[in-house]
Amino acid sequence: MEINQLLMLMVTKNASDLFIVAGKEPCIKVDGIVEPISRAKLSTQQTMEMVTSIMSPQQRETFFQTKECNFAIHDGDLGRFRVSAYIQRDSAGMVLRHISYKVPTVAELNLPNCLNDFSMIKRGLILLVGATGTGKSSSLAAMVKYRNENSKGHIITIEDPIEYLHPHAGCIISQREIGIDTESYEVALTNTLRQAPDVILIGEIRTRETMQHAIMFAETGHLCLSTLHANNANQALERIMHFFPEETHSQMLMDLSLNLRCIIAQQLIQ
Repeated sequence: MEINQLLMLMVTKNASDLFIVAGKEPCIKVDGIVEPISRAKLSTQQTMEMVTSIMSPQQRETFFQTKECNFAIHDGDLGRFRVSAYIQRDSAGMVLRHISYKVPTVAELNLPNCLNDFSMIKRGLILLVGATGTGKSSSLAAMVKYRNENSKGHIITIEDPIEYLHPHAGCIISQREIGIDTESYEVALTNTLRQAPDVILIGEIRTRETMQHAIMFAETGHLCLSTLHANNANQALERIMHFFPEETHSQMLMDLSLNLRCIIAQQLIQ
């Protein structure tokens, strides 16, 4: 079965993820349950061909050098897919997540309307936390959509990879993808303030340097939105503190008290 056929089945069945691994049938995740969509198990050669067939030459080079690669692909009819390719047991594998072309609204996601209000804050730091797959990226996209449609200004997003595509509306939107539009989060964030932003979206905070930039953006009068892997608000604060040496914790707590506007913790209920 070709990768395009698998993507079509994935969309038809309203699956969130598609799993490609050697020695196993192609599987999809629907409502949190993983199930096969073919009776034929994939060979090592088939998975390698599938994985590399959707990569650009630059992405293939990165994949063979580092044994993994994150990127996005798009199909005119099916939408966009976030891809995480990797090597396991000396064979290629990947997980593809379906992302609709349509940017959802806060109401469509059944989220509280206060998220729209948060998106209009002039300055500060807003963090969305939750386990993988709980919809943090979709919630951020909905907040950016509302801000874009109800204000004027410049919104910069720095993502790895870009997921939702935002059209220019009331705001100018500059979307930058790590590895394509910029070398890394650190390089992009270092230059962001020179680009006169009003809102800065950081796809995910993974390092101390990224956290420092997020706080600095809030301190300098910008709204910064980002995600963090933590299960709840308490864990989010602990995760932030673990980025920094103990002797700086008092200053960090002060910075957070002045700049952190809210932590939104998401959990899927099945």
